[in-house]
Amino acid sequence: MHSRRSPHRFRTGVTLLSFATLLVSACSSGSSTSSASPAVARAALAALPQATPSALAPYYGQKLSWRDCGVPGFQCATMKAPLDYARPGAGDVRLAVARKKATGPGKRIGSLLVNPGGPGGSAVGYLQQYAGIGYPAPVRARYDMVAVDPRGVARSEPVECLDGREMDAYTQTDVTPDDRRETDELVDAYKEFAEGCGAQSPKLLRHVSTVEAARDMDILRAALGDRKLTYVGASYGTFLGATYAGLFPERVGRLVLDGAMDPSLSSRRMNLDQTAGFETAFQSFAKDCVRQPDCPLGTKAAQVGKNLKAFFDRLDARPLPTGDADGRRLTESLATTGVIAAMYDESAWEQLREALNSAMRGNDGAGLLVLSDSYYERDAEGGYANLMFANAAVNCLDLPAAFDGPDEVRRALPDFEKASPVFGEGLAWASLNCAYWPVAPTGEPHRIEAKGAAPIVVVGTTRDPATPYRWAQSLAGQLSSARLLTYRGDGHTAYGRGSSCIDSAINAYLVRGTPPTDGKRCS
Repeated sequence: MHSRRSPHRFRTGVTLLSFATLLVSACSSGSSTSSASPAVARAALAALPQATPSALAPYYGQKLSWRDCGVPGFQCATMKAPLDYARPGAGDVRLAVARKKATGPGKRIGSLLVNPGGPGGSAVGYLQQYAGIGYPAPVRARYDMVAVDPRGVARSEPVECLDGREMDAYTQTDVTPDDRRETDELVDAYKEFAEGCGAQSPKLLRHVSTVEAARDMDILRAALGDRKLTYVGASYGTFLGATYAGLFPERVGRLVLDGAMDPSLSSRRMNLDQTAGFETAFQSFAKDCVRQPDCPLGTKAAQVGKNLKAFFDRLDARPLPTGDADGRRLTESLATTGVIAAMYDESAWEQLREALNSAMRGNDGAGLLVLSDSYYERDAEGGYANLMFANAAVNCLDLPAAFDGPDEVRRALPDFEKASPVFGEGLAWASLNCAYWPVAPTGEPHRIEAKGAAPIVVVGTTRDPATPYRWAQSLAGQLSSARLLTYRGDGHTAYGRGSSCIDSAINAYLVRGTPPTDGKRCS
């Protein structure tokens, strides 16, 4: 879903906190780099009772009061959900909802809920800036396009952690420490970030899990008057959608899970897989770069990674000027984030080449800083969106921390550097952040089978950097009713990115209810 919008404003999915946290897979289990233990891998997410508990009846019975959003064609409302589903009387969380009504022609089918991933991406912003105007016309004609910012995200009681100045310092922290002092500085940065979240969002921080967000979506389904949920989720949005299916299999309508995550993996395994995924994407970029006359990284693909790593090492010793109004220089961490940002969509490769040329040949880091800032959603005034805060809050609650401390990271470095000689070291250290989280995790790796659900379409891209293709294969193997749809190509997610084969298959499913044949492949 990048072809008709900026590739960075809405990266549908996983992101990387300047190497201060690996989004989507920021936290995870224990000390093994393997997937979940056999006992955990056998455990499946249990469906909730079909009958609505009486304590939740007021939430399920609420009527949404729609009002003008200030964005032409869209309406907004506020929905209530219990802060704690185990204690529905202990207070509410207020969630921002937006919609664009079906345009016609054709009979309205119902509501189509969308989520761009993250976790922490604003679904309302995604709806208003892309999905509500950029989804295929036949889909928008038949559905009310709807989004809800998940609890703790954007307009829905956002988690807050650091101010702009503090975030600037955080994103520049060296995530490839060379000695004890730099290691201590990185650990201190993670601790300060976690302490900030705990101080500013103490109650909410315990209740921003994916399971709770999925339960909120069922309340929204009822409030919209839909008997079943129709949903398109990208990247982390696939985990949210699959979780919904596991909890409410009988209420699954037409679900599209694009750029799928594998819920059965530990975070450490996720991070390692994702590291390999970024390396795969980078190798595609390298092959393309050396075919261009302005490639600053060499003339042979085998040289590109080594030359980029050498450039990062030079930045580690001497950051570049950027002309930034706040005096920021291009550090190794900011440059790496900028490069990774461009791996999400091949349409950004030209911008990346230009930025690398300016930095490597012109001693000007401004272009890479722009890419990094877009990744972090930092505005020109030095303020940051809530994305990074919500991302860590959800990830660190959903799964146990990947590493307990620096010694575990060091022992894992060979595996990460094998997965990616360019990015492996930084991504390994990025996996440490949840070790210092102020709230204990409530989730663990698990399978999602959703027995009894209607057909669910799982979409995987073969060279996806952020959600490796094997994750889509695994999720499709878990879901009892899955149809795996494969896009042979580059970039993160597949729907709306230029493949008429992918788009027509998904459109037919959403509009006519006809899922693609399991195993269908597109290019």
